[in-house]
Amino acid sequence: MALDGVVVAGSHNAAIGLQEAWRILAAGGTALDAVEAATRVVEDNEADHSVGYAGYPNLLGEVELDASIMDGARRRVGAVGALKGYRHPITVARAIMDHLPHTFLVGEGAARFAADMGMSTEDLLTDETRRIWRDGIEGNFPGRLELFREPLARLTALAADPMHVAGTVNVVARDSHGHLAVAVSTSGWAWKHPGRVGDSPVVGAGIYADDRYGAVGCTGLGELSMRGGLARDLIARLSCGQDLAAAGRASLDDLAQIASDFANSAVMNVVALDRDGDTAAFSTTPDAHYVVMRQGYSMPEALASIHVEWPGIGDSSVVGAAAGSAGAMGAMDSAEGARRSWA
Repeated sequence: MALDGVVVAGSHNAAIGLQEAWRILAAGGTALDAVEAATRVVEDNEADHSVGYAGYPNLLGEVELDASIMDGARRRVGAVGALKGYRHPITVARAIMDHLPHTFLVGEGAARFAADMGMSTEDLLTDETRRIWRDGIEGNFPGRLELFREPLARLTALAADPMHVAGTVNVVARDSHGHLAVAVSTSGWAWKHPGRVGDSPVVGAGIYADDRYGAVGCTGLGELSMRGGLARDLIARLSCGQDLAAAGRASLDDLAQIASDFANSAVMNVVALDRDGDTAAFSTTPDAHYVVMRQGYSMPEALASIHVEWPGIGDSSVVGAAAGSAGAMGAMDSAEGARRSWA
């Protein structure tokens, strides 16, 4: 079987799942199955607090998960938002795509559907994430738990800086039939307002796939990519004939004007794949990386993201340090798990 153009790529923390995805692709499996499988590995990773089990909780100490999956062949999609109690939101999203006439379920409705599909519920908080949540409330915010008597919006505003961890796993793939797929999963912004949904499950913002042009997954400040329709914008640029590098740069450049609304929280990363199987990643953080597997690779390879600077936006000393501490070279050692990072 020819494997030319067959590839899987993802955000740095996807490294631990790419070998499973490649096993599926190398055997002639679908891109859809590959991106789901890789994402599930990351969702299981207790050391990665940005996704699935052991994800960081919201202000009330509850883990709320967002995820989506998209099939580039027919542009089918399944998505969940603010899902509690299920460690594999990507599989709930896949089931929505496969079994319902809907594309997006949230909150209690998403949890009820997961239960109807026979999935098991569990407490997603670990002792570590519970401790980190309490430390955040007591150390990073003024006062202690009695602050919850005040409007939650005030507390949420206090969490709005890049030192408070947010993260996502993105996986894109092209299979031996030329079909594309993308999966995105996250526990969202740590200490977020209850019910907050980011861009990860929003089609056109955090995710998009179309066999004719490419597949895109985004991470960073979801409020920003939702306002700019980032994923769909990049695909539209590919459809107009731009190459992958030019399209990615232009899409991030287009967000620079509105990024100023978010001061130092304005961080964005994109992993993208074109219809021929070429990959690229783009980041407003210097020295960011992503990971790739294709024919001839025994392990995921770390590649540098293309840096797109937003002049005057963000504190490069802060976000640069975050990227450096969790670059994909560190992810190559992730038998012990992926690290916290925006990159």
